[in-house]
Amino acid sequence: LAQVIMGLAPLVGKKPTVEHLLPLFLALLKDEKPEVRLNIISNMSELNQVIGIDMLAQSLLPAIVRLADDSQWRIRLAIIEHVPLLAEQLGKPFFEDSLSDLCMTWLADKVYSIREAAANNLKKLTETFGEPWAKKNIVPRVIELKKNTNYLYRMTALRAVEVLASTNKPALLHERLVDLVIEMSKDNVPNIRFR
Repeated sequence: LAQVIMGLAPLVGKKPTVEHLLPLFLALLKDEKPEVRLNIISNMSELNQVIGIDMLAQSLLPAIVRLADDSQWRIRLAIIEHVPLLAEQLGKPFFEDSLSDLCMTWLADKVYSIREAAANNLKKLTETFGEPWAKKNIVPRVIELKKNTNYLYRMTALRAVEVLASTNKPALLHERLVDLVIEMSKDNVPNIRFR
């Protein structure tokens, strides 16, 4: 059901979707089976095309924020993969209020795939919101990761620098991140020095 219900939205139109299907979507997002939640999240773009981002944000954003901490890492990964689209469509002020801190929290997730996807999102977010936004919101969090006692999180900081270096924003890289890389080249853990 969760796999095909999102496909009904374009067929029935906005009003029936809001009145009848949206409550079902919200109920399925609370289902105990992770596969059900994953199917709803994975097909969210179809719903967005019908009801628009404003209605989607009002109704589904609280559920998305709740699922961002889901115990199943695949659910968190599906949410992360939709964040750049949500960021672009919601705009900077709404994104900063609702999802910005969450995106930075994922950089310190216990699952590697989540950390990797979160680091990859940094490039898309920088391209969407610009270099000044990245300097204010991303760079301090990456520098903070460098101080973590867990070497895996320090590796994520280096991955984030690598991703940010590919944004074609040289000032972003040169101001503070080059110093971070140089400093981390002296880390006690060989894997970090070799990255």
